[in-house]
Amino acid sequence: MTKISMIAAVAQNGAIGYKNRLLYWLPDDLKRFKALTTGHTVIMGSNTFRSLPKGALPNRRNIVLSRKESLFPGAEHFTSLEAALASCQNDEVVYIIGGESLYRTALPLADELCLTLIDDTPQDADAFFPPFDKSEWIAAEEQIHDKDDRHDFHFTFVTYNRKK
Repeated sequence: MTKISMIAAVAQNGAIGYKNRLLYWLPDDLKRFKALTTGHTVIMGSNTFRSLPKGALPNRRNIVLSRKESLFPGAEHFTSLEAALASCQNDEVVYIIGGESLYRTALPLADELCLTLIDDTPQDADAFFPPFDKSEWIAAEEQIHDKDDRHDFHFTFVTYNRKK
């Protein structure tokens, strides 16, 4: 069965973006994202694809969801999450990487949440991670990272697994 993971960097108020850009530049978060998603499938909305600085992410199967026909160089295009997931292998790990509406759609299907919880509340945000009932999840892993010369905020990597 396909394992569905959602991965996001989330502020204390649930904020994940502003004007189609990430809110935070955290090098260790970017390293974790790359380490977790490389060699796997990433599914994203069209705005998330357009926000990628170099287009399709290397060494990953890139899938873009869009109701409109459009060109997404280096990525496959599907009109629905269901169709995209149907194209995946049974033992495949799929990462949902944004944006807000895709996270909302995928949350009921997700097996795992790989979150970077940032100790900050931004003044400006227009995209948010959907609220979820923590009683349905088990925190399987937690790593605290302090603010340092490369990271302007304290943050914690938390991996939640859905309770069976």
